[in-house]
Amino acid sequence: MNATVSFMLNGKPVTVSSPSDRKLVWVLRDELGLTGTKVGCEAGLCGACTVLVDFEAVPSCSTTLGEVAGKAVLTIEGLAVDGLLNPVQKAFQEQHAFQCGYCTSGMILTAWAFLKKKPKASRAEIVEAMEGNICRCGAHVRILEAVETAGKTMGGVR
Repeated sequence: MNATVSFMLNGKPVTVSSPSDRKLVWVLRDELGLTGTKVGCEAGLCGACTVLVDFEAVPSCSTTLGEVAGKAVLTIEGLAVDGLLNPVQKAFQEQHAFQCGYCTSGMILTAWAFLKKKPKASRAEIVEAMEGNICRCGAHVRILEAVETAGKTMGGVR
């Protein structure tokens, strides 16, 4: 049975009529046309589907539509403002922190949420924060460099 669920999506109010237990990743991709959120393991382990819910990084493959009712959801499509990349997106581009790009949206959103809380993070803290995101191409060194670069822009890295 469908439920009517309202939430903020990338700064704009949306209302979706869908089963409340439907996974958010499928609502975003199939019902709202936002395909930047990728589907990986569908078990909340790889980080490819990461979105921000009330500024916390969550796996959208294990988060239901009902769980985001009344909350703010931010996807990769909503991160740039007026076409300008945010510091994490820009750092990923500058550091060539991707190969195939499949993990990139989840990596960027995880890094953004972390750096908003701790822009002066150490390399070890960044590694720990990013552990839930897997890059199958092996671009981890460049990803860490990008997160450090973004941290400097946002307030400095030790």
